[in-house]
Amino acid sequence: MYNFFIFITYYFLILTSIVGYGLYSLKLLKIKFNFVNFGYAGLFGIYILIVYSYFSNLFIAHTEIHNLTILFIGLILFIYLVKQKYSLYKSEIIFSFIVFILLFCAVLQFKNHDDFPYYHFPYAYYLTQQSLHLGIGQFNHGFRTPSSIFYINSLFYLPYAKFYLFNFTSLFILGFTNIILLKKIHNYFKFAFTKVEQLNLINFLSLLSFVFINIFFYRISEYGTDRAAMILIFLFIIELLNFINLKTVKTFNLFYIYFLGALIISIKSFYILYIIFFIPLFFYILKKNKNYSQTWYFLIINKYFVLFLFLFLFVLFTYFINTGCLVYPLTLTCLNGINWGIPLTQVEQMNEWYELWSKGGAGPNFRIDNPEEYIKNFNWISNWVDIYFFNKVSDFILGILLLICIFLFFFRKSFFKKTIIIVDPHVYLVYLSILILGIEWFYNHPSLRYGGYHIIALLVFIPISVKLGSSQIDLKKYSKICIVLVSLTIVIFLLRNINRIANEVELYSYKPIMQTYYPIDDNHFRIQKIMDQLIEQYNNCKKNKNFNCNKNVKIKKVMGKIIFINQ
Repeated sequence: MYNFFIFITYYFLILTSIVGYGLYSLKLLKIKFNFVNFGYAGLFGIYILIVYSYFSNLFIAHTEIHNLTILFIGLILFIYLVKQKYSLYKSEIIFSFIVFILLFCAVLQFKNHDDFPYYHFPYAYYLTQQSLHLGIGQFNHGFRTPSSIFYINSLFYLPYAKFYLFNFTSLFILGFTNIILLKKIHNYFKFAFTKVEQLNLINFLSLLSFVFINIFFYRISEYGTDRAAMILIFLFIIELLNFINLKTVKTFNLFYIYFLGALIISIKSFYILYIIFFIPLFFYILKKNKNYSQTWYFLIINKYFVLFLFLFLFVLFTYFINTGCLVYPLTLTCLNGINWGIPLTQVEQMNEWYELWSKGGAGPNFRIDNPEEYIKNFNWISNWVDIYFFNKVSDFILGILLLICIFLFFFRKSFFKKTIIIVDPHVYLVYLSILILGIEWFYNHPSLRYGGYHIIALLVFIPISVKLGSSQIDLKKYSKICIVLVSLTIVIFLLRNINRIANEVELYSYKPIMQTYYPIDDNHFRIQKIMDQLIEQYNNCKKNKNFNCNKNVKIKKVMGKIIFINQ
C-alpha cells in the first residue's frame, strides 16, 4: 500500500511538473494558442526536459537530489502560472486530470518490454549514476541506438520510488496526445474550443487516430522506443495536414511540425527518413509566397526551426560519442579510426542483422543460412509471409478492417453519399510521401514495430477522412457519434488493461496495490557493474602508476571524461 501511494503521488507530481515546464517555456517563446491546451504544454514540457537531460548529463549524473530539484522547479512554475490565471486554466486542469486518471491503470504492470532489462533500464540507470562517458556502445548493442526516452526517464529517478518510474514517459506521451486529439475531434466542446461551422478531414483523422492508438497501443509495457514515436507521428501528420488546410500561412503554425518532428527523431532516429515531409511543406508555402528565397527563409530562419535543430544536434552528438557514427548503423555516417568507435565491419553486420530480423530471416533461436543472399531483392518474401505476415501483419490488418467497418457503420450515410471531394492538392502530396515511406518500409525492414503500424493505418485513414471531410454532416449527429466512439474506446482501453492486470496477478502473483513496482534483478545492473569495475581498475592503475595495467584496462581520461577504448 505504501508503494502504491508513492507511485500515484509521483505520477501526478511529475505530470504537473512537466506541464509547468511546458507552460513557462511557451510563455518565454511568446507562443500563444487560441485556447488553453495542456496537451501541447505537456508535450513541449517533455521536449524541454529531454533537451535539459541531454545537456545536463554532459556534466553531472541525474541523481535523486538533482531530479527532485528539477521536479520542484516545475511544480513551482505550474503553481505560479495557474495562480495568475486560475479561471482560464480551471476547466483544462479538470479535463487533463480526468484523462490521466483514466489512463493510470495502464502504468500498473508487472511484465516489462523484452528490451527493458536488455538496454532500456541499463541505459537510463547509467545516466543516474554517472555523467557522460564516450564509447559506451561497446557494452551493448542497445547502447548504440539510444532514445531520448531514456534521458527523460533518468530524471524520474526519485527518492523512495528509485528507478520504478521509468515507464511514465510513454504514458505521458499517450495522455498528452489524447488531450490534443480529443479537442480536434470535437472542437466545440465548451471546455475546449469555440464552435466551428464546418467539419473537415482533421476532425475525422483525429477521431480515427484516437480510437486506433488507445485500442491497439493499450499496453504501455509494449511501447519500448517504437510506439511512443508512432503516436507522435499520427499527431505530426494531423498538424501537417492542418497546416496545409490553412487559408493564411504564418510562421507560428510551424511550431507544431518542427517540435513534434524533433521529438519523433529523438525517440527513434530511424525516423530521420521522415524529412521527406519537408517536400509537401515546401511546395505548399512556395505556392503561397510564389518566391523560392522567401519560402526558404520562412522555413529555416525562425525560432521554431531552431527548436528542431537544437534537439536534433543533441541526438547526433549522442550517437557519435556512443558509437563514432552520427546515425548508427549507417556506415556512411561513421568515422573510421576513432578509438572509441564501433568498427565498420560490426556496423555493417548490425545493419544486415536488423534487415535480416525484420524480414523473418532471424529470431531469438534461429538464423537463416546465407543471410546476404536471403535479404537481397525479394528472396525473403515467401518465408516472411509464412512466419510473420500470417502471424502478426494479417491480424493487424484484420483489426484495422474491423475498426473501419465500425467507424463507417456510424457514418455510412455520409460516406456512401455521392459528394464532390474538395481538398488541397498538397494533401495528395503528403499521402504520396506516406506511400513512399510505406514502400521503403516494406522493402527494407517490413516489421510492424519499424514503422508498419502507423503507415498502414494512415494509408487507410486519410482517404476515409478526406471523403467524410468533404461531406455535409450535421454537427449534432457528429457530436453524438463522437461521444459513442470515444466512450467505447475508453471502455475497451480500461477493460483490456484490467484484464491484463488480472492475468499478471494470476501468472506472476502480481499485487498492484500492495507491491506496485515491477520486478528488478541483478541482470538489470550488469552493464553498470562492468563500467564501475573498469573505472575502478583504471583509477587503481593511475594511483599505482602501473602503465601496463592501464593498457589492459583500455580506458582513457580526457578533460575529466572517461573514454572506453574499443577492444
